[in-house]
Amino acid sequence: MSGMSNAVQSLSYLAPSALHDGGLQLQTAGGVAQRAVTANPRFFTGFLTTPAAAAAGLLAVAEVARTRYFQPLSPASLDPVVTGSRDRLRFESFSGCCGVYARLDVLPTGLDGEIVDHGTTNVDVNTPLRQALQRLTGVDPLHVSVGPDDLTVSTMDGAVVEKKVPLPSRWLRGFAEVQVIASGFDPRAELSAAEATAFLRRLPSGGDRSVLWAVPAGRSLRLTSRPVPGAVCLPGPARLAALKPVLRFAKHLRVYGPAVTAGSGPVSSTWELDTGELRLSLTLSPQPSRGFSGEGAVLAALASDDVTDDAELIATLLAWDPTVDVDALAEQAAMPAVRVRAALTQLGTAGQVGFDVSEAAYFHRVLPYDAQRAERHNPRLAGARALVETGAVTLDGSGASVRSGEETYRVRAAGDALHCTCPWWAKYRGGRGPCKHALATELARAAAPAVTR
Repeated sequence: MSGMSNAVQSLSYLAPSALHDGGLQLQTAGGVAQRAVTANPRFFTGFLTTPAAAAAGLLAVAEVARTRYFQPLSPASLDPVVTGSRDRLRFESFSGCCGVYARLDVLPTGLDGEIVDHGTTNVDVNTPLRQALQRLTGVDPLHVSVGPDDLTVSTMDGAVVEKKVPLPSRWLRGFAEVQVIASGFDPRAELSAAEATAFLRRLPSGGDRSVLWAVPAGRSLRLTSRPVPGAVCLPGPARLAALKPVLRFAKHLRVYGPAVTAGSGPVSSTWELDTGELRLSLTLSPQPSRGFSGEGAVLAALASDDVTDDAELIATLLAWDPTVDVDALAEQAAMPAVRVRAALTQLGTAGQVGFDVSEAAYFHRVLPYDAQRAERHNPRLAGARALVETGAVTLDGSGASVRSGEETYRVRAAGDALHCTCPWWAKYRGGRGPCKHALATELARAAAPAVTR
């Protein structure tokens, strides 16, 4: 994996996160696009109904954030993202290598309190807090105040006002890619807690980077080295280790993935533990060496100018709903559902929506990014725009010829996709999004009517 570029954002914590006699206080760095006027608003105040399970789930999300599964180096120190919506809390993180996306959903039955505001922010999960959560027993109540109204000025390590947290641009691209990829998943298997425990214990551990396939077999899953219809890809099985501490609280393990055939290459998948009150999910990139930030699933949405106006309208209609009803949005916006879905995809490139495979629905959140930044960090799209601007694309009835450097590549339609004769397409066959020549062809096609009028 290549090195990460960082977008450094200054985050101010009112106090370090801590576990006191009065409960768990998760300090926030100030929400984005919230109605509250305070700098550090409080999303939720109350008890978590399953404290030990919630502590284990929160630790799992934090552990993923500080782990590099590929080429392990020193632990990352990135703060998970928390979203308060109408009836639940969601904690999200990416691994240091950006190849694992973790999310803990605290569902309505897991909360005994009031969500007093809606928003998205970074949460301070520091070393003392992790140690305190590890010591929590099942009989201890767990009271949570996300962003308490405390005027103490300090960072995680002491009395410091500001804490600069490097937020890699890969996190932005990862959030954007995951919601597009996961929206193509279907449920593939469901295991009981006992079967899930047995299955996870059979997996290779340590630094195993193999790509395996899990095939439903009776009440469990059978591992194989080759894909077959109905199988779920399990790339880097050791990356599921973060699920294990929550296993003893789980009722089910559900597995999600795209449809595959005997000739399929590695693909992403989601593995979700459900306790009834909580859902902890891990979404794995297609290979341990691949981070979500480079998958290219959002390039078509970023390249399309047609959905920009739709996305702006849909953004005004989102209301922090825990699940987004596409049909209801379509009715409100007076547009077909297919256009709403395209608009949601583009909003995802700015971190405004995520996708919940369990609900098969989008959800609203707001990250401190914009779609323009997402576009700037996708070099293939920048290269495609440059090809169009320099007149390198020649359209014809069956596709296009695209001059790129000293070579000319042929782009042609194949079903709903564009194939290209360039080395990128030959290597990935569309598995990591379109090449810059196909993107340039799409851009040139979109601009052609305006040119001929």
